[in-house]
Amino acid sequence: MGLAGLGTRRVSGLRREEVAALAGLSADYYRRLEQGRETHPSASVLSALARALQLEPDARRYLFAIATPRPIVEAPRAAEAVDPGLLELLGEWQQHPAVLLDRCHTIVGANALGAALYSGHRYSGNLTRLAFLDPDARSFYRDWETVAATTVAAMRAAAVLDPDDRGLAELVCELEERSDEFRVRWSRAEVREKTSGALRIAHPEVGDLDLTYHSLRPGGAAGLLLKVYRAVPGTATADRLAMLGSLAAGHAGGRLATQTASVLADDAPLDRA
Repeated sequence: MGLAGLGTRRVSGLRREEVAALAGLSADYYRRLEQGRETHPSASVLSALARALQLEPDARRYLFAIATPRPIVEAPRAAEAVDPGLLELLGEWQQHPAVLLDRCHTIVGANALGAALYSGHRYSGNLTRLAFLDPDARSFYRDWETVAATTVAAMRAAAVLDPDDRGLAELVCELEERSDEFRVRWSRAEVREKTSGALRIAHPEVGDLDLTYHSLRPGGAAGLLLKVYRAVPGTATADRLAMLGSLAAGHAGGRLATQTASVLADDAPLDRA
């Protein structure tokens, strides 16, 4: 940070006075911010703090979202509508697993491969509960530590879209009560949206799958996230994914082709392909 040494530190990180100096604020004003006695920081103050703390873009958006006053909404928000045409499009994709998630990471739509990818678990209908509450989570996710960290960071990033989302707040409270791992990771306040990455799982039907994914937000539905997975052609994963597709297509005449929110709302396990 370019700061001169000021003696031995008892804990890691910056002192209040150092953050204040880097942001160009008085130490007293910054102390009031930390203690919640100053609740209306200006945009310039927030920008200065973001620069001083070297926040990445997702964290910067989160900072502004939670610090900016918003209108009070009395009535609970309605669930994000899922375009039937989008669900039909997902159902037509045969080669790549695809799932449609809401802000709580509940699966509100999927094609046959996407549904089969997460089927057979107690919490197949919600990927956050699957990661932290499902008894199969650590055996299903071959890199569970990475999945846990990115899932929590993505939940915070989702709050930018609607900081007053009651469903998201209730899910966080539930997970803090039921999962020590979630509670510790949530307290770290990491913010990062899942735009792309890798998924390494041990699928109960076809074995190990090494996939990559990209996330997109459908136009007109900012609260929904479309995740599309793929395997490298010619690999063992590609062969196993094709096998999973055959199993899914043959299951009850393709009943898994399009999963909707009504099917998954209670987080009941999806039938195995």
